[in-house]
Amino acid sequence: MDRFDEQIGLLIEGLGRVEAALTLLVRERTVKDWYTTEEVSQLLGKAEFTVREWCRHGRLHAEKRRSGRGPYPAWVISHTEVLRYQREGLLPLMGRPVA
Repeated sequence: MDRFDEQIGLLIEGLGRVEAALTLLVRERTVKDWYTTEEVSQLLGKAEFTVREWCRHGRLHAEKRRSGRGPYPAWVISHTEVLRYQREGLLPLMGRPVA
């Protein structure tokens, strides 16, 4: 009976690892209409500061929206723009950065 209990324990442990991996995969691959700079940084493997700077300098098409974090709007990037960046890269640097 001990061997059977051990095997059940190993099976439950393995299922826990599979569930954790699937949860992570779903979180990474969930398609949204708009992403925060933090989400885009994770998708692209870049620092969040870098993504915010790209938005500020117009290197990515982004919008500022109220974020519920007080009076300051936050950058959001569309799913379409994330796909465009993955295909084509950054937009050319133009003029002065947006405040």
